[in-house]
Amino acid sequence: MAAVHQALHRRVSSLACRLHSTYVRKMRYLNQLKEDDSLCRQAQTSGTFYLFHNLSPFLQKVGKKYLVPQLSAAGALDKSVIESELQGSFTDLRKALFVVDGKDSPLLASAQSLLRWHDSHQYCSKTGQPTEKNPAGSKRVCHASGVTYYPQVSPVVITLVSDGSRCLLARQPSFPPGMFTALSGFCDLGENVEEAVRREVAEEVGLEVESLRYSASQHWPFPSSSLMIACHALVGAQRAEISLDTLELEEARWFGLEEVVEGLKREPSSSKQDDDSFFCPKKERTELSGGGEGKSKTAHEHFRRPQLMQR
Repeated sequence: MAAVHQALHRRVSSLACRLHSTYVRKMRYLNQLKEDDSLCRQAQTSGTFYLFHNLSPFLQKVGKKYLVPQLSAAGALDKSVIESELQGSFTDLRKALFVVDGKDSPLLASAQSLLRWHDSHQYCSKTGQPTEKNPAGSKRVCHASGVTYYPQVSPVVITLVSDGSRCLLARQPSFPPGMFTALSGFCDLGENVEEAVRREVAEEVGLEVESLRYSASQHWPFPSSSLMIACHALVGAQRAEISLDTLELEEARWFGLEEVVEGLKREPSSSKQDDDSFFCPKKERTELSGGGEGKSKTAHEHFRRPQLMQR
């Protein structure tokens, strides 16, 4: 029995090493493509590409699924010709991210962020002269000043606030009727994540965070290229009276477990008549219900008083 266990352990260890080695080789190769222009040009001759038009990716609908075709480089074509020939359409990225397979959505988000960054950094902020991108698109250089520009991301905190038995959700005037989300905001210069969470909660709903913990992070291409940092924050139940900042929010309120469970199930109303039935946007429904890859949490777990890290 011991011999069988040792043999199995060796096989698992060997597989883990091979997977690790494959990942390391892939990461090092991708880094080489960023820095070695000749290697990148060589890869482009045999590589496949996603198509974008005005920052919208091209999708094909096959049955009930939306697919992202990966095509070889074919030069510039008219938008209508592409849609007709490939029997698909260029789709707004906000919609595309929720209808394609999980392996495609982060690549589409990264691609659009990179395209947007190149469009807004065509000139050097120091000299005003045109900048030139490298073949990999990983940087832009101003040859007049020698300055090299690299894409950057903006950190954003998104926080689910709880008083131990309820969670706090809010809405902006621009939201569809009935839609509520967790609090979010950009990190200010000089802030760490904890400070940004505490400030945003204080500014938007007038509450003091007693403790908080990090949950997960995700690249988010809106409005440009953001790193969404998700946290759970706890406030004292005896000091949970909301004081709303009406410059940013239209409404904020506490929701009990049953309300949130129903809101996670409910779809936005398609009726033209006003319907203020509470619902969560699709992405948050996935996160809270445990539908995200590698997650096993349910809505019930978000209402338990967690073991939070005290600052």
